[in-house]
Amino acid sequence: MAIDLVTRREWGAREPRGSYSRLSSTKGVKVHYTGGQISPGIVNDHAKCVALVKSIQNQHMDGNGWIDVGYSLLVCPHRKVFEGRGLNHLPAANGAGLNSGHYAVLGLVGSSGLTKPTDNILHGILDAIEYLRDKGGAGKEIKGHRDGYATSCPGEPLYAWIRQGAPRPGSGPVGPPEPHPSFSGRVLKYPPVMSGEDVRTWQAQMDKRGWAIDVDGLYGPGSRDVCRTFQQEKDLPVTGTVDRATWNATWEEPIS
Repeated sequence: MAIDLVTRREWGAREPRGSYSRLSSTKGVKVHYTGGQISPGIVNDHAKCVALVKSIQNQHMDGNGWIDVGYSLLVCPHRKVFEGRGLNHLPAANGAGLNSGHYAVLGLVGSSGLTKPTDNILHGILDAIEYLRDKGGAGKEIKGHRDGYATSCPGEPLYAWIRQGAPRPGSGPVGPPEPHPSFSGRVLKYPPVMSGEDVRTWQAQMDKRGWAIDVDGLYGPGSRDVCRTFQQEKDLPVTGTVDRATWNATWEEPIS
């Protein structure tokens, strides 16, 4: 099936407030979700999808102060792909300093209400990715927003699909998501008793999520400070020590 592209003119997009920065090629695509409440009613009413896309653009322009909606493309449950910033334009949704690495594709699912992507949303995201590869110089990577940036986006159901290799629905069974390393049982704290591979493993994952941390296998004051900020963000006890709950939260987020 060819991409069912809804152009900016067709969905009634506002004009951008300025000129886009040029994006000629990327490593691939980062997948996003809205992070808020999405009414399940959009599944049976495409007009609600159009209204939602317009509201996202308004929030990005009027709330965030961006020149336009932050995503390259947006996908709804009717397998329609809305043109956001589009081809060869720098997105704004991946995080400061990260937008030049990947296009940004949003699936219209949230942290409450409609949280699980429908098959048509998954098909639409893959249609969008193929379009960006074919027309926009996108590389082969398919990542979640949380890969390299400290966020729960794109939500656990959508992220689990990405970790499974982003298969086409109906393409056959896939294995379970790659498990994260199990907690070693040693609480990581400062001052450290000793360095170790469990320290390095935790630091490497935090670095991957976008935290400024030295991956040196030594749980020093810098690691402690990152841990405290991370625990505060995830509503965990702010102890500065990596216990089992903090270790698990480093790789996984509970479904909202």
